[in-house]
Amino acid sequence: MSQQLTLEISDEVYADLQRQASAVGISITEWIVAVLSQQRAVASRAMLSIEQQELARQKFKSHAGAISLGYATGIDNEGIDTDLANAYADDY
Repeated sequence: MSQQLTLEISDEVYADLQRQASAVGISITEWIVAVLSQQRAVASRAMLSIEQQELARQKFKSHAGAISLGYATGIDNEGIDTDLANAYADDY
C-alpha cells in the first residue's frame, strides 16, 4: 500500500532537491523517498528500547568517580592557582 503526500516548498528548496536528484539520475520524487527512507533507518537505529537506555545510563554512571587524583579537589583556590601557574609555565 502507498500513500500520496503533497508538499509545498520554496523554489530554492525545490531547485536544490532537483539538482541533487539529477546528479544521481533519478526523479525528484524518488530522491525525496530515498532520503526519507535513509533518515528513518538512522532514526530507528538511534532509538533504543527502555532497557537499552537504562543499560547505557548505568554504564555511563559507572565512570563517575573512576579516577582518583590522590588528593581532594574542589574549592582549594590556592591549589588550583598553583596548578594553573604550572600548566602555563610548561612549554610542552
